[in-house]
Amino acid sequence: MKPSREYYKKQKVQQRGCKALCCSCRISVSSSEEAESSSSDQFPSVSSLAHAMVQERLDQMIRERQEARRKERRKHRDSEGTKFIVMVAMEKSSYDPREDFRASMVEMILANRIEETKDLRSLLNYYMSMNSREYHGIILEVFYEVCSSLFSCCKCH
Repeated sequence: MKPSREYYKKQKVQQRGCKALCCSCRISVSSSEEAESSSSDQFPSVSSLAHAMVQERLDQMIRERQEARRKERRKHRDSEGTKFIVMVAMEKSSYDPREDFRASMVEMILANRIEETKDLRSLLNYYMSMNSREYHGIILEVFYEVCSSLFSCCKCH
C-alpha cells in the first residue's frame, strides 16, 4: 500500500520541527492506539493536527503583526515627508501693517497646516527676512498673538 499525502506531510513536519514560538522541540506522536493501528501512518493524530492549527494561527498572527507595522511605518513616513511651502513676497503699502501681518500669518498657517515648531520658526524667519527692521517688532508681536490664539487650545489640555 502506497503512503498517503498526509503521511508525507506529517513526516516533513516531524523532520523540520516546530518553527513557532510555542515549542522548540520536534513534533512526535506517541499514542498507544496509533502504534497498534496499521493505518496510523495514513491519518495524523489529533495532537499533531491541533499543533499544526496552532502553528498556522501563530504564523498568521505574526504575518498580520508585521503587515500592521509596515503600514504604520509607511503612514508615519508619509506624514513626516518634507513640507514645501510656497511663499511669494509682495511689496505692499499698508495703513495697518499689524492687521495685514496678522491676516497673512493666519492664512499661511492655516493654508499650509503648519503645526510643528520648526515650521513655525521657518515662517517667522521668512517674515523677518522679507521685511525691513522697522517692522520686526510688529512682526514678533503679531506672530506671538497669532500663535497664542491658534494654538491656545493645545495648552489647555
